[in-house]
Amino acid sequence: MSSPASSPTSSPTSAARRWVVRAGSAAAVVVAGHTAVNAALLRRPLAAPPAVAERVSVLLPVRDEAGQVGPCLRAVLASTGVPDLEVLVLDDGSTDGTAAEVREVADDDVRVRLLAGGPLPPGWLGKPHALHQLAAAARGPVLVCLDADVRLAPHALAASVDLLRRHGLDLVSPYPRQVALTVAERLVQPLLQWSWLATLPLRLAERSPRPSLSAANGQLMALDAAALRRAGGFAAVRAEVLDDVALVRAVKAAGGRGGVADGTHLATCRMYDGWPALRDGYAKSLWSATGSPAAAAGLVAGLLLAFVVPPLAALGGSRAGLLGWAAAVASRVVAARRTGGRAWPDALGHPASVVVLGSLVVRSWRLRRAGGLAWKGRSLP
Repeated sequence: MSSPASSPTSSPTSAARRWVVRAGSAAAVVVAGHTAVNAALLRRPLAAPPAVAERVSVLLPVRDEAGQVGPCLRAVLASTGVPDLEVLVLDDGSTDGTAAEVREVADDDVRVRLLAGGPLPPGWLGKPHALHQLAAAARGPVLVCLDADVRLAPHALAASVDLLRRHGLDLVSPYPRQVALTVAERLVQPLLQWSWLATLPLRLAERSPRPSLSAANGQLMALDAAALRRAGGFAAVRAEVLDDVALVRAVKAAGGRGGVADGTHLATCRMYDGWPALRDGYAKSLWSATGSPAAAAGLVAGLLLAFVVPPLAALGGSRAGLLGWAAAVASRVVAARRTGGRAWPDALGHPASVVVLGSLVVRSWRLRRAGGLAWKGRSLP
């Protein structure tokens, strides 16, 4: 008979494993609680917002968006509650008939102006430069940045401006409902909303100038034009891959307030249509989102500890691991229900989602170091 000191359950290795599982599960429980708090605090737009009493300038940069820009523009032009609306579309060197599609949809609508993008200056990335040109041409005190793959509800523009003005914000990003259809999309895309609902103290983040306390989504973003100028305009984010997050940081650094809000019923967006597009899209941006290789390694390690280790332990009979897995699933369910995503059975696969995300982070940094990153036909510096 073995002595208690030599039994497997009391060995230093077993004790360390139990400590790791408990630490990861405790982190998952804290994250679940914070997700629930944020879900309650998330600013909600009015279902019937008042009509906007000022001019609203919609900024729509497009590059090879034939098939996307038409439905997007039709939805914008069907907006209600915005009597003084101008829609500025900048064709940034498209080669697929994007400009012709804009002209066809606009059909001489005086609210629409189609601009031809200028050459890309050194030190600029394509989207910030396009938005810089659009902002220079805009005449409204409120700017709404929009991506071509977004579909607005009729009241979306009025509701976004109301959020901006009613809460005294300088920038607000009503997060569109993310449409995820394929297995790859369903694994990865829900992590977008979950990440800031789970980790970001929303009210503090609106006013804190700390760069780490910032979130935004350039798919739909309303800005006070004067605040944008105080922040240095889009020139302040000219070289930023994540120009939306960089912009809210610049606005807050200039004394402004801004952050994310609930855009579930205002807009939808399908960012990527399958694994190749998703893989390449995240390769473009994840290196920037994680800051440095060391920070990326720390982030991936933390995610694995909190959301992969406990489920693996649960499969081996660990009650602590089962608690951690349940907390992670609860966090995903809360986030999905709050943002219009699919809760079941997708939330059960949260460990797999985290593993896939970690692999995408690694791939992004490898391509970054090899100089192999590109987007929309342009190499990224």
